[in-house]
Amino acid sequence: MAGLSSRRTILLSAILLTGWILAYSSSTKLVMSWKNPNYSGRHFRRILVIGMSENPTVRADFEDALSTKITRDGFEAVPGNTILLRPDSPSVDLDYLKGQIHDHKIDAVIVTRLVKVDQKTTYVPGQSYAVPYAYYRGFYGYYGTVYRQVYSPGYLREDTTVRIETNLYDVTPPNEELVWTGVSDSFNPKNADKAIAGLVKLVVKLLEKEAILTKNP
Repeated sequence: MAGLSSRRTILLSAILLTGWILAYSSSTKLVMSWKNPNYSGRHFRRILVIGMSENPTVRADFEDALSTKITRDGFEAVPGNTILLRPDSPSVDLDYLKGQIHDHKIDAVIVTRLVKVDQKTTYVPGQSYAVPYAYYRGFYGYYGTVYRQVYSPGYLREDTTVRIETNLYDVTPPNEELVWTGVSDSFNPKNADKAIAGLVKLVVKLLEKEAILTKNP
């Protein structure tokens, strides 16, 4: 069991953004959403989408999917993988990042990262039910029916919850401030493509609700 659990943890780390990605197989639910009440900036025209991930393939898939979903008339999203070089180093070249944002006329950035991964093992007890017999009117028939219970065995269920934080920043001087943040939980990750679809759907829905994005017809 320990080896299986370790391999599962490694697999999850390989497919999730920033060592994550959300699961859509069970559900993706909103935990918290907040919009800066003091923000009075203009509507954005170009948003840079960044998935903070060690896995370049999953990162690119997420950035492409969210960029496609939020691009609409008068509004363009730019996947981070198309304009940002990310060397295999923990250091960050902020001057390079600022230069790319300026040169590509980016006025906002959406950045998504892993907050935590929780794993919980739950014992699910077996259930019992009576086998139907025709001899209910006599004592022996009734007693035999009640006595002969069929039990479904209990089992251990391992649940995984992935918590993701998504922030949207205005990066046009002099604002450069947090506009919106949302935290979501996804349960039992299984498939990266469906996971990305679940997160993208939720983020777009919330941005439209907050009028940060106009709704598609």
